[in-house]
Amino acid sequence: MKTLSISQVQRELHHLDNFDIVEIVDKKRDIVKGYFVDIKYKAVIEALASKEKKQSLSNFAGMWEGRDDIDQQTLREKAWRK
Repeated sequence: MKTLSISQVQRELHHLDNFDIVEIVDKKRDIVKGYFVDIKYKAVIEALASKEKKQSLSNFAGMWEGRDDIDQQTLREKAWRK
C-alpha cells in the first residue's frame, strides 16, 4: 500500500492511477485522513458498509429489548420527538 500526503494528491493526482489502495496522510499532524480505494472494489465496500450499518442499528435496538420499564408506545413517542 502506498502512502501519500494530501498535498501530493492535490499536485499529482495521477499517482492514484497506479495503486488499488492509497493511504492519505496529513504529514504536518501525522494523522491518517483516509484511504483511496479503486472503483473495482466499490461493491465490496458498499456491502461491508451496509452490513456495518445494519449491525449498529440492531445493537441499538437490542439495548431496548427486555426492559420492563419501557413499552413500545413510549419508544414510538420518543422517536417522533427526535
